[in-house]
Amino acid sequence: MEVNFKIIVFIISILFAGLTAGLCFTWSNAVTPGIGRLDNIGFLKAFQAMNRAIINGQFMIVFMGPTILLFLNAYLFRDNNTVFWLFLVAAILFFIGIGLVTVFGNVPLNEILDASNLEALSKVELQELRNRFELPWNRWHTIRTVSSFISFVFLIIGILFSK
Repeated sequence: MEVNFKIIVFIISILFAGLTAGLCFTWSNAVTPGIGRLDNIGFLKAFQAMNRAIINGQFMIVFMGPTILLFLNAYLFRDNNTVFWLFLVAAILFFIGIGLVTVFGNVPLNEILDASNLEALSKVELQELRNRFELPWNRWHTIRTVSSFISFVFLIIGILFSK
């Protein structure tokens, strides 16, 4: 196999999409159920801390990079109709299910939580904040998990058809 720009873009696309799918899967199956067992203040503090820690350059490249790379990947495979459409669907699904859901679903909830001075809230206010945050955030994240998984699968299927 000749290593060229097309192959490099594909490898980076599938790597980043796979890492994102793995992160979403792990978050859904270990992180949120684990912290979901904490009391309100513990849950909210843990989520605040994780949200603040995860926003860094490496994460942003891996998590949001596929929104651009997957469209480029589809374009580079435009000579194979089946592969092009599989990769284009993967790109659209990732863009909507990860990109848009994150920006318009999860991030606004994260910002509400981040702006909250948890130490100043009463037990009732902590419960109300958790109620406003936890279920909606998890619903949006489920969309991200499913979207990233399906997008990743489409990339794998696409490469099988590329021969």
